This record gives sequence, structure tokens and C-alpha cells, in this order.
Amino acid sequence: MNLKKYKPLLPLLVLAGLAYGIHRVIFYVLHINDSTFYYSIETLYLLFLALSIMVFVVLLKVKERSFDNVGMSFLLSTSIKMIVCYLILKPILRVTIEIKSIEKINFFIMFILFLAIETILTIRILNEKQ
Repeated sequence: MNLKKYKPLLPLLVLAGLAYGIHRVIFYVLHINDSTFYYSIETLYLLFLALSIMVFVVLLKVKERSFDNVGMSFLLSTSIKMIVCYLILKPILRVTIEIKSIEKINFFIMFILFLAIETILTIRILNEKQ
């Protein structure tokens, strides 16, 4: 297994770890208790990280075979990821308690954060051709 071709995954891991640390500090400073959340923060970070890694593995495989299809593969894999995230979010959306609104906001912020990280790293992959 050639680990050099999976080197673009390293910034993803570093940024996810940094985001998790900042997230924990913000929850500590704002005294937000996440023990009542449907999904723990750790579970969500692992889930989003696993989905992002799968997206990048797909992109790296597509890059090897046909560099011109990387952008379309990114759009398709991100759309599939969005469907999976919606299915995961469904139980949280059903609850109408005020406390759960923090959990909904937390989920969407994490989704947007990982989407931004994936987009930036995909741009880096696409710029390698130039």
C-alpha cells in the first residue's frame, strides 16, 4: 500500500483534530452540557471524519484514473454524504424541545465545517494539475 498517495488526508485529520479541540473549549467556556445530546460530539466528529475520508479516497482514486472527473466526483460524493447526514439528523429534527435547538445548530455547524474543509482540500487537489 502506497501511503504517499494518501498524503492529502493528513491535513484533513489535522484540521478535524484542531476543530474538535476548539469545539470542546467553546462548549466548556459557554457551559454547554452535551451529555443530553442524541449524538455525542465525539460520535459526530468520528462520523463526519469517516465520511470525509471516504470522499477523499474516492477523489484520489478518480484522480488516478481520470483527473478531469475529480470535480464531478466531488459533487456526487458530497451529495451522497448530504443524504447520509440527513438520515442521521432525522431523530434530532423530530424533537421540538428548546434545548435540542443547540444540538441542531451544533450538527449544522459541524456539517458546514467539514464541507468547507473538504472543499478547500479538493481545490488543492484540482490545482495540482496547473
